[in-house]
Amino acid sequence: MTSSTVEVRLTADQDRLGRWLDTFAALSEPDSGPGVTRLAHTPLERRAHALFIEHMSGLGLDVHTDAVGNTIAELSGTAPDSPALGTGSHLDSVPNAGAFDGIAGVVAAMETAQLYTEHDVRPAHPVRFVAFAAEEGARFGQACTGSRVAAGLTTAPDLETKFDADGVSLAEAMRSVGLKPAEAAGARWSTAGWAAFLELHIEQGSVLESTGIPLGVVDLISGSTRFRLDLTGRASHTGGTPMHQRADTLAAAAEIVLLIETIATDSRHHGTRATVGKLDVAPGSITTIAGNARLHVDVRDVDSDRQRLTAAEIIDRAHAVAARRGVGFRAHPLADASPVLLPRRITDVVAATCDELGFAHRVLPSGASHDAQMVNHVTPAGMIFVPSRAGVSHSPDEWTDVADIARGTEVLAHSLIRLDTTLPVPGSEQP
Repeated sequence: MTSSTVEVRLTADQDRLGRWLDTFAALSEPDSGPGVTRLAHTPLERRAHALFIEHMSGLGLDVHTDAVGNTIAELSGTAPDSPALGTGSHLDSVPNAGAFDGIAGVVAAMETAQLYTEHDVRPAHPVRFVAFAAEEGARFGQACTGSRVAAGLTTAPDLETKFDADGVSLAEAMRSVGLKPAEAAGARWSTAGWAAFLELHIEQGSVLESTGIPLGVVDLISGSTRFRLDLTGRASHTGGTPMHQRADTLAAAAEIVLLIETIATDSRHHGTRATVGKLDVAPGSITTIAGNARLHVDVRDVDSDRQRLTAAEIIDRAHAVAARRGVGFRAHPLADASPVLLPRRITDVVAATCDELGFAHRVLPSGASHDAQMVNHVTPAGMIFVPSRAGVSHSPDEWTDVADIARGTEVLAHSLIRLDTTLPVPGSEQP
């Protein structure tokens, strides 16, 4: 290999990528409606990891699963004492998802491993191909749990404090599928053990498609503050209770939803995104005034201070709405992650690889959270985006052409090689 590229151009196999995407998409909860439903720390998520293990082991890689469910397959390097390069994404989904979010990055990692073995590519650095567990926050409120543990941002005691809608804790869910959350400290990655990490992902936005550019190089990942607002009023008969005597939590919740939209769209919040993605109402009868309501709120921003200030403003003003309407109010934090500026030295490598392969690209931020965002706390991380049709994600309508994933996979495979030849190894003459 030269400092610029491998001696042979690696061409991703689109048919193989398509088969893997279809195989993973078939792992979905029965009777769960359209799309893919494969929630974090369920038997289906572990079945998906088992497929990853089987394939990577078949390529001759050393594969293991850590205490919290992250699966890592390692291709040994020619300088085995070197820190590792890494790539990967996640295999869990939100309810009624598409077949590409996270999965495209894992399939790209699998294809890269296969290309390296087929073409006898042996980097000096070991290369680790990772399938993270529990990236989606749909079940427990917290995103990127597997990579947060790897980065030391979530610890074993934290896993006992996050619960799903049925009251099952993260730790309990892990134990139910054979994992060992009490040993989470052993899943933490050491900075010394890693040289760099790249994640391929669908854009989950429409910038690439709308501009006709096939690849994105991510420079900034938005942060996210998530919390739950609990409203307590008085359930009562809809016919017998005059309008002026009601403590209607659904009416209060509706006002708060619109308040949140107003805050996020005012002149102070260009780039802020605030969403009530889930609203639970009880008792849920057409003839009973709602006595309880729960709003699950997600505030995202590329500006760390504005992100937290917006969340605080929403809580303060929602509290005022509740007080004016005579309903009780409590706010509960669910998760918080800061925006991350990805290192220029990694984004430059990805951009140079796109240029060398003849692929147009543009630099853009990510509005969604990603495992690379957490990994960047351990080692320099970068991201490669491929287009999302109409910008749709977290929906059965989510779609990315396999040809676009193949193009991204080729950039991924060659970018790792470029990193390998430019990053120092122990005992080398490189600066």
